[in-house]
Amino acid sequence: MLKEQTKPFRILGIDPGYGIVGYGVVEKTGNRITYVSHGAITTGKEEHFEERLEYIYSEVRRIISDYKPELVAVESLYFYKNVKTAIFVGEARGVILLAIRHSNLPFIEFTPHQVKQTVTGYGRAEKSQIQKVMKILLKLQEIPKPDDAADALAIAWCAAVSHTNTQNIPKIEK
Repeated sequence: MLKEQTKPFRILGIDPGYGIVGYGVVEKTGNRITYVSHGAITTGKEEHFEERLEYIYSEVRRIISDYKPELVAVESLYFYKNVKTAIFVGEARGVILLAIRHSNLPFIEFTPHQVKQTVTGYGRAEKSQIQKVMKILLKLQEIPKPDDAADALAIAWCAAVSHTNTQNIPKIEK
């Protein structure tokens, strides 16, 4: 018989972007997943792109320091119709992954389809459906905003559901 995990296991979910980076934090204790926090890192269009990337990096490091997750889940890039947007998001995602690596934390990736399928049971769910389901699953008073933060909570939820114990977490060599 497996012993139920009693120590809370904290997961940070990140929805990459360069204008808005959503983040969401949940804890898993046994089979119970609870809400901790969510928010967004925002950068202005008037800022130089390099400054935006630097700000994203420092804010991801600050969030990791503040919330002390044991695992970070990041949404992988998916097909973009606009190649320029895909490149910018890819560069921001690279900075996010570097911040995670510099924090010596393991990370896992999920496609948008995997997240939607896990959270709603339908891989092509709309953003509004994700928001509503996250409100219900995490017993929130309001729909999480902005939608990037709701997506990040869904990514964290997906990681919590997918990883039943810490033995499934990728190991980081120190």
